[in-house]
Amino acid sequence: MRIESKQAFEEAVKAATALNEKRTREIMVCCGTGCLANGSQAVADAFAQRIGDLGLDVKLSLHAKTTGCHGFCERGPLVVLKPEGILYTKVKPRDVDEILEKTVGNGEIIPRLLYRNPENRQPIEKYEEIPFYKHQVRVSMRNIGRIDPASLDDALAHGAYAGMARALFELTPEQVIAEVRESGLRGRGGAGFSTARKWDATRKAVGERKFVLCNGDEGDPGAFKDRSIMEGDPHAVIEGMVIGAYAIGAREGYVYVRDEYPLAVHHMNLAIEKAKERGLLGKNILGTGFDFDLKVSRGGGAFVCGESSALMRSIEGKIGEPRAKYIHASDRGLFDLPTALNNVETWSVVGQILNQGGAWFASMGTKKSKGTKSFSLVGKVKNTGLIELPMGTTLRHIIFDIGGGILKNRPFKAVQTGGPSGGCLPADKLDLPVDYEVLSENGSMMGSGGMIVMDDRTCMVDVARYFLNFLIDESCGKCIPCREGLKQMLHIFDDLVEGRGKPGDIERIERLCKGMQLGSLCELGKSAPNPVLSTLQYFRDEYEAHINDKVCPAGMCRELTTYKINHDPCTGCHMCTRVCPTDAISGKPKEKHAIDQQLCISCGSCFDVCPEEQCIVFLPKKDIGGAHATAGN
Repeated sequence: MRIESKQAFEEAVKAATALNEKRTREIMVCCGTGCLANGSQAVADAFAQRIGDLGLDVKLSLHAKTTGCHGFCERGPLVVLKPEGILYTKVKPRDVDEILEKTVGNGEIIPRLLYRNPENRQPIEKYEEIPFYKHQVRVSMRNIGRIDPASLDDALAHGAYAGMARALFELTPEQVIAEVRESGLRGRGGAGFSTARKWDATRKAVGERKFVLCNGDEGDPGAFKDRSIMEGDPHAVIEGMVIGAYAIGAREGYVYVRDEYPLAVHHMNLAIEKAKERGLLGKNILGTGFDFDLKVSRGGGAFVCGESSALMRSIEGKIGEPRAKYIHASDRGLFDLPTALNNVETWSVVGQILNQGGAWFASMGTKKSKGTKSFSLVGKVKNTGLIELPMGTTLRHIIFDIGGGILKNRPFKAVQTGGPSGGCLPADKLDLPVDYEVLSENGSMMGSGGMIVMDDRTCMVDVARYFLNFLIDESCGKCIPCREGLKQMLHIFDDLVEGRGKPGDIERIERLCKGMQLGSLCELGKSAPNPVLSTLQYFRDEYEAHINDKVCPAGMCRELTTYKINHDPCTGCHMCTRVCPTDAISGKPKEKHAIDQQLCISCGSCFDVCPEEQCIVFLPKKDIGGAHATAGN
């Protein structure tokens, strides 16, 4: 039934909560994109079928529920058993009967399905005791992994729309903006602009027709937190947008979702439909007389459409190109009308701010960066996945306490934050607190929340080259500094990694970067030099080695590197022969092996799998005649 009063809303929440409490046992199967790719839908189907076969009351006493992303993506499929809070990892359909019989039926733990501490290999039973989860504080992701994103009642039972109800029933639009201002909320899309200031400007703008927009065009390599929020808790996004629309006086809104996110599109559309049916969206919301309609707009796959003005042009059906920044969206945004644009994570915390109060949110974080921030933690780190923690948390805590440290215990080299617009920070910056100002002061930025960890086998010259390649493909080409500057810079980087670097290349790169920063039309071009400049700032010696010595210190640039097997430590384990793509390695098991340099393509696969210290080494191609290795295992 439609909810058309404050009392009706409270009764709906009470009924949903009562239903939830009758479910004394819950089996929550992660069905976010990562776990689905690992086969979690088959696990969820197996639970539903077996519970039905056993004649158990699925709706009440035992409930199998598909949820959004739990965050611990590399360990999927994930299954959480409530109320015990047991987490099982890498669950297969064949494990379902055993879980139902032993754990659900008799309270027995299945050790092989538990997460094991990578340091001591000790199993950990409880979800909240695993370091990956224990150190997190979740606001934007508060209900992801806890609710069924397809169930509005489940969302209501977990606090959805409570902040919206308070805003519509108890506060004026000006008071809503004041609450957001007190929270200190800044845009989570990367720029970090004050949310309250943006809303206030849009509210005061001249015009009867106004819009609120949600930027879900998350395109940074390695970033997926916005996708996971839309997939796992779409009602949090809707709630925030209704509150924002009420605050600025908008009656229409769009959620712009990246076209490569089909599950996010499906769950957003489903949530919008259900919210309209119950009177939480559309005409006369909650009987207050406030109207707000919301639609999903699918993006065209262009990275530049994450830029605000390009995004608006794309919604209008035009080519996604940016426009000059002296035109403010708060005055002339979508269809040249006043518009407030925030990203997915920003909208998802608004409801909780209105529910808990601005002061509550401001109590977390740093002086200028309040609240929590979500990140996609990926790369050469043991625990990859989706995390959320208070602003001001150090990089060291994120990478080593939550992330579990570097894969294979190799040395940490750098962490890249902010995607193609961000920078790479070295080991001596690990104790920096993560907030907007500190990252910017040190040559990086917050960005949309991607965090890529790198070990000593990463060539920083090649990392910068990777982002240049990405941005060339994604540049709209509208302005010359970005379009041509990226291409000219890439030519120089191609020479560097292929052994054709020459004196003066670094200075040429720096001049091109300066020109792009000064002359580019939008932030894609202005920030494109960031990965290049940060690697030059902190890893200049690697550039100089590529130019002056024709050496890649990390052993990753194929035209500069070759591999050799030292016979003394070689045990003939045969690991290298199994992974060599060109059969360049000869030798029988338990006998000394050798590499045929005519067949070797310097891919480094043998080096990465070799279990013996100093068995396989890499050296400059120019020194293959007998020089010592430039770096060891």
